[in-house]
Amino acid sequence: MSEKRAEARLDKWLWAARIFKTRTLAADACKNGRVTINGAQAKPSRMVGAGDEVGVRKSPVTYTFRVLQPIEKRVGAKVLPEILENITAPEQYEILEMSKISGFVDRARGTGRPTKKDRRALDDFNAPVFLDEDFDFDMED
Repeated sequence: MSEKRAEARLDKWLWAARIFKTRTLAADACKNGRVTINGAQAKPSRMVGAGDEVGVRKSPVTYTFRVLQPIEKRVGAKVLPEILENITAPEQYEILEMSKISGFVDRARGTGRPTKKDRRALDDFNAPVFLDEDFDFDMED
């Protein structure tokens, strides 16, 4: 007789492992194709077990986690190393840093009003440049 493998629903595991703030957000990410299990897109009801690799695309980065324990009850942040292993490629973190450096240039349409800092940067960029009073328009000298 074979032993039953411990499993948990994907949306519950994503929420319990603190990858998403709510279970609804986790389920929506699954439905919209932003979550994969072992490279294949997964529905929220898909079962995950120990050893599975879960990929989560949170723009612009795709995080990868290895399931160590399939749980469905949310745990404290200190317990997370027993629940999952972060195996995200270093290149993904470089992409994240580059997006942070680029600032408001890549601001997505509909993300709300610019912050005060963004507004000042835009105003400085769009400010007209006046020539000095001492500027010689003849340029024959």
